[in-house]
Amino acid sequence: MERFVEGNRAALQDHVQRHREIHVVMGNEACDLDSTVSALALAYFLAKTTPAPKAAFVPVLNIPRADFALRTETTFLLREQGVPAASLVFRDEIDLGGLHRAGLLSLTLVDHHVLPGADAALEEAVVEVLDHRPLEGDRAPGCRVTAEPVGSCATLVTERIAQGPPGVLDRLTATLLHGTIVLDCVNLSPAAGKVTPRDVACVSLLEARFPELPARDAVFRALQAAKFDVSGLTTEQMLRKDLKVLSGDELVLAVSAIYVDLETFLRRPGLLQDLDAFCKARGYAGLVAMMISFNEQNEPSRQLAVYSQQETLRSAVCRALEEATAPSLHLRPLPSAWSCLSAYAQGNALASRKKVLPVLRAALGGPGAAGGPEEEVVPPPTPMNSLVEECPLAQAVPPLCPQDVLDRVSRIAAGQPPGSPK
Repeated sequence: MERFVEGNRAALQDHVQRHREIHVVMGNEACDLDSTVSALALAYFLAKTTPAPKAAFVPVLNIPRADFALRTETTFLLREQGVPAASLVFRDEIDLGGLHRAGLLSLTLVDHHVLPGADAALEEAVVEVLDHRPLEGDRAPGCRVTAEPVGSCATLVTERIAQGPPGVLDRLTATLLHGTIVLDCVNLSPAAGKVTPRDVACVSLLEARFPELPARDAVFRALQAAKFDVSGLTTEQMLRKDLKVLSGDELVLAVSAIYVDLETFLRRPGLLQDLDAFCKARGYAGLVAMMISFNEQNEPSRQLAVYSQQETLRSAVCRALEEATAPSLHLRPLPSAWSCLSAYAQGNALASRKKVLPVLRAALGGPGAAGGPEEEVVPPPTPMNSLVEECPLAQAVPPLCPQDVLDRVSRIAAGQPPGSPK
């Protein structure tokens, strides 16, 4: 696979210049590890096994290159395996619409099967779908569809490759697929409710063919740590990694979830200038940064920072958070070096961003106060490993998705049965 990936960009450029066909394999807009590895591995497999191909097979990461750094578990695994980011092709580096209008594009979708409205014209170019979600609607008669309820799309790609000619599956491809399935399926833990027998079988197959693969536990710990590691990001990237935006009466408020403790965040060089630039560039009147971190016992700690150069807005947001009763946040003011930033320790660690957003909407006023405008900002946040409703937390499951875990614990504490509305 190494030579295939390294030749991606040259093959794309050559086929564009020669007006020759291009077969793109592309994951979803979240561009998580599963989408990325599934696209790379399947494109490589198709390039190796398609008889006398006229097309260049090009895996495309469905985000702008500038956003790749936000996918920390993906950048970690590819870097560890020596896959250079410079060899990858990103969505803003290929004109899919132009290729389609020129009659040169074939498109295979992995880890999703519904194109967004902006890409509706590309539906005609879709020749194959490989997804682990239930299908929404029918595909065109000539489109090959594989939609199976497994924990990871990489499992379906592994099965496809394993059924192909011997020798195609190499060490790099196996390592990428193995790590992806282990992460997606929560280290194959039945308690997390994501793994299926087919996921287990594929991991076992990869380990049998490549005994030198690192142990599952080590792979999972490394990738899970990388997913929440924001130490290598700029302040702007940290704020964008998991961002929601609320709109009120002529005001827009950013709400960022950040997986680092407040003290570390406040010590970042040039923080105030970065916050000011972030808000001005996007027209945000203020920002609420919601910190969550975990100690060695995996116990969560939450803190808040409220930033705005508009004293009236900052005071209103702080007052709403301090006086909130549904839920009560149990806030304790912390020292702040700047008058435009208020800091708090949040005593109620179960009050996740999902629960705090209605409080902030009400503080803004306007249509958003009734639960209206709430924008999920592109790029979408890195998808977390969700816990299904039937998953009992009494079993030892690490806090893989802090937001989901804390929401579930809160419902259990309130005596709500599994499956009740959040």
